[in-house]
Amino acid sequence: MYTVELVRLIEKMNLENCTPDIDIKSIKISQPDVNRPALQLAGFFDHFDNERVQVIGHVEAAFLERMSSEERIQIFSKLMDFHVPCIVFCRNMEVSENFIKQATEKGVPILRTSKTTSSFMAEVIRWLNVELAPRITIHGGLVDVYGEGILIMGESGIGKSEAALELIKRGHRLVADDAVEIKKVSDDTLIGSAPDITRHFIELRGIGIIDVKTLFGVESVKNTQSIDLVIKLEEWNKDKAYDRLGLEDDYIEFLGNKVPCHAIPIRPGRNLAIICESAAVNYRQKKMGYNAAQELYNRVTNSLKKNDN
Repeated sequence: MYTVELVRLIEKMNLENCTPDIDIKSIKISQPDVNRPALQLAGFFDHFDNERVQVIGHVEAAFLERMSSEERIQIFSKLMDFHVPCIVFCRNMEVSENFIKQATEKGVPILRTSKTTSSFMAEVIRWLNVELAPRITIHGGLVDVYGEGILIMGESGIGKSEAALELIKRGHRLVADDAVEIKKVSDDTLIGSAPDITRHFIELRGIGIIDVKTLFGVESVKNTQSIDLVIKLEEWNKDKAYDRLGLEDDYIEFLGNKVPCHAIPIRPGRNLAIICESAAVNYRQKKMGYNAAQELYNRVTNSLKKNDN
C-alpha cells in the first residue's frame, strides 16, 4: 500500500498548521478519499473510516455551535481517539484554544484552509488519487506526440531511444526513457512519468547519456503524460502476418486498463518517428469519430455492390 506524508499535503494545499507542537513528519495518509464527520459529531461511529482526512465545513461548524462546551470536548475526544491523520477546517474558520489544546494532547494535527469545503475536498481527492494510485515500472519510452501519450516498447537495443530522440527533434516532448512509471489514476486513465533519477535523460548506445532538457530546451520535455497508445517495436519476421488494414484494434493491459497497441516490424529504412506521428494522428482521428480503415472498407463494399447491380 502506498502512502503520502502529511507534510506533503500541507505544502501542496498551502494549509495552516494550528498545532505546531505536534511532530507531523511521521504521519502518513493511505486513503485517497476524505470524510466530513457529520455523523461522527452526532455520536455515530459505526463503519467510521479513521484513515481518511477529516474535513470540517460550514455545516459541521454550525452543528457544533449548537452543542455545549462539554459536549464538544467529549465528541472531539472520541473522534481523535480513532487516531485520524488530521482534521482540516475550511473557510478559515476559527478554532478554539481548548480544541487545539485537546488535539495537541491527542497528537492529531489541526489544519486550516481558506478554500470552500467542496473545492478543497475535490482538490485533495484528485491529488491523493494520483499520489496513492497503483503503479508499475516498465521498460520503454514515453513521448508526447501531438498531445497523445505514445509508449514505445520493445527489446533492449531495438531503437526505442533513437525513435524518441527523432521525435524530440521534430518538436515533440520526452516524458521518460528506458524506465516508465505507470500510475492507474482511474479505470480509464493511466499516467506515465519518469523516475526522478532518470528524468529528462536519454541513453544512446555509442554516445552515452544526454540531457534532453539542456540540449533542446524546456519545451522538449514533460513530467507526466497520459498513456493513450502503445507502439511495440519488434524485429521483422517474414513468416509473420502483420496487420495492413487496421480494422481490428489490438490492446495491451496495464494494471487492468486496456490501451490500444500497434506492433511495428523494424527493417532498414523505416522512419520510426514518422510512423509514431502517423499513429498518433490516426488515433486522434478515431477518437473524433473517423476511422480510415473503416472508410476504405465501406468504399470497397459499396463498389462491389455497384458492380453486382
